[in-house]
Amino acid sequence: MVQRTITIYTDDLSGVTDEDVATHTFSVDGVNYEVDLGPDNYQNLLDALGPFMGAGRKTGGTRRPAKRAKAGSDAGRIRAWAQSQGIEVGPRGRIPADIVEKYESAQ
Repeated sequence: MVQRTITIYTDDLSGVTDEDVATHTFSVDGVNYEVDLGPDNYQNLLDALGPFMGAGRKTGGTRRPAKRAKAGSDAGRIRAWAQSQGIEVGPRGRIPADIVEKYESAQ
């Protein structure tokens, strides 16, 4: 048996069904809202809120994950570079972020 799920995206204002419809969030007086809008209605929302956003202060936003050292496949090269610079780095495990940053800025 095959089950098929079809998702239909519909603009909450116009009722138009389109694959370009996306969910947008905003907040007023501590109440969060979500609205599904197509590109034209999203632009209308931005145009309407634009003057207020320009005059307002940001108080938060999306949380971004902490920046992590991205040694990954370059770990061997970073270790070799660090040792050639006289920087002590262990033969295994996580390479400290400050060493990765020094390596990247030297490249």
